[in-house]
Amino acid sequence: MPMLIVLRHAKAVAGFGTADIDRVLNDRGRRDAAAAGEWLRANGLVPDHVLCSPAARTRETLGLLALDAAVTYEPAIYANDPDGLLTLVTEAPDGAGTLLLVGHNPSVHQLVHDLTGQAPEAFPTCALAVIDLPGEWAGVRPGLGTLRTVRTPKD
Repeated sequence: MPMLIVLRHAKAVAGFGTADIDRVLNDRGRRDAAAAGEWLRANGLVPDHVLCSPAARTRETLGLLALDAAVTYEPAIYANDPDGLLTLVTEAPDGAGTLLLVGHNPSVHQLVHDLTGQAPEAFPTCALAVIDLPGEWAGVRPGLGTLRTVRTPKD
């Protein structure tokens, strides 16, 4: 049974004078990302493969998680389209039992809702959702997932 972990990037600096894709994490974001990585490892939720937006803040978030997994940087994640995210999930490597997707709101929040039929009211920076999915990645469809847990930096 595949497991999908959906993670919104950690808190970034304000975008004044910087291209959006080049925004990096602020101090709180760096602390929250490191704590999320500790939580994932402590709960045995280390992914086999990661799909990550190429934005600086998502790449930095991923680095601070300190996970040992193969990574694919996907420009489609930066496009922030939930249907595009679903397509990427269905194309995940068959050998990946656990997949981590690191992206942006509102698409990551919408993906959690689309897959499970439920989602928290808010999905703040560095929030993550763990979703159990039946079958293979290629068969993932809206409504088939079960939301196992949601973690936010304030938890």
